[in-house]
Amino acid sequence: MTAPARVRRPLPLLTPTQIEGLKPELADPIEYRKSGLSLNHVIGCPLDCGYCVRHMFDNFELKTPRALMSDEKAVELLTGHHYFRPHVTPIQIFNRATDPMLPVVKPHTFTVLRLLDEMGLRNHVLVITRWRVTEEDCAVLNSFQNIKLTILVTHSGIDHPGIEPVDSAIAAASLKTLFANAENYRTILYWRPIVPGLNDSDEHIQRALELSQFAHATVFTGLFFRDQIAEYYKVHGLPEPYKGTARRKIMPEESEQRILQAFHRDGSPDAPFGPLFRKTSCAVAYAHGEADYNGHYGIRELCDICPVAQLNLCHQAWKKPELAVVESAARALGAVGEVEVTERAIIVEGLDEPPRYFLQHGHGYQVHDRNKPHHPRRHGRADIGWPAPPA
Repeated sequence: MTAPARVRRPLPLLTPTQIEGLKPELADPIEYRKSGLSLNHVIGCPLDCGYCVRHMFDNFELKTPRALMSDEKAVELLTGHHYFRPHVTPIQIFNRATDPMLPVVKPHTFTVLRLLDEMGLRNHVLVITRWRVTEEDCAVLNSFQNIKLTILVTHSGIDHPGIEPVDSAIAAASLKTLFANAENYRTILYWRPIVPGLNDSDEHIQRALELSQFAHATVFTGLFFRDQIAEYYKVHGLPEPYKGTARRKIMPEESEQRILQAFHRDGSPDAPFGPLFRKTSCAVAYAHGEADYNGHYGIRELCDICPVAQLNLCHQAWKKPELAVVESAARALGAVGEVEVTERAIIVEGLDEPPRYFLQHGHGYQVHDRNKPHHPRRHGRADIGWPAPPA
C-alpha cells in the first residue's frame, strides 16, 4: 500500500511587530514590475545567490521562509489592487524574496495558482525558479485550465560558490522535467545573469544552446549590479564584475554578439536564431502563441532576432494609441509635463515605474520616462559595456 503524501503545514506568519521591522517595500506584498504585478507574501530564502535582489530589501539574511499573510488574503489583495485588470495584467509569484519551488514554499505557490485559476482568470502568470521541479509538480501545474502559466527556470552556469552556491545542474534537470511534461503550461530557459569573464565563455554559451532545446523559448539577460550588491561582493571578497553600478541590467555588447553568433542558424530564414529573445515578455508571449504584451515591437531593433511568425503576430496586434486617450490616463496617474506618443513609445514625465507599467500593459505599447531615455540598440539596458551614444 502506498504511503499517503505528506501534507506540509502552512508557513508560520510573521507577527505585526516583525512586519513593522521590515523595509516598507518588503512588507508590502504587491509590487508592479515590468513583467507583471508581483505577489510576494512569502519572504526568506536559503539559496544565497550573491547577486540576488533581496540585497536591496535588507532581506538577504532571512534564510527561513515566512509568510506575511495567508494565501487567500494575498490573492484577495492582488486581485483587488488598483492596478490589477482581469485577463490583462500579467502576474508574477514569489519572484522577489524567495524561490517558489522550495519545499516549504511550493504548497503556497500551488494554492495561489489554484485560487487564481478558479476565478476563471486568463492573465499571464509567471513563476520563476532555480530549484527542483518533479514530475508530480508538473502534474499540478498542468491541472490549471484558465491562467496562462509560464515557468521560467533560472540557469546561469556560474560555478563560483560565493556567487552561485546552487549547482546549476539542479535548474537544468528541472528545465528538462518541465519541458517533457508540459501540457497546459509553458517553460522558459531564463539564462541569467550573464557576466563577462564569469559565465560567458564559449563553453558556457554552448551549454546554454544545448539547454535551449528543452524549452519553449529562451531569454538571455545580464546582471542587476546595484550598490547593495556591489557592497556584498566587496565585503565577501568576491570578484566585482564592473567598476560601477547601474539602475538597469548590465549586458555588454560584446557578450551579446558572441551569444547571437553561437545561436544563429544558417539556412533558417524564418527563425534565424530560433526562439531566442532579449526580453522576458517576448519569450512568454511567443511560448503562448501571442503578441508581446509589453509592446516591444515599437523598439524595432529589439526584434531583429525574433522568428518571422512572431514578428507578424506582434505587428498585427501593435497599434499606436491616440494621444488624447494616453494623455488623459497619464494625467490621472500623476504625469506632469508633455505627454508624447512616438512610433516607438509613449513618453511621460513624473511617473514612477508602477504607473508606467500600468499604462504599458493596458495599451500594449512601451512607456518610457523622458528623464531616463532608452538608447538605441541597448534595449533598455545599462550604458556599461556599450559605446557612447552619438553626440
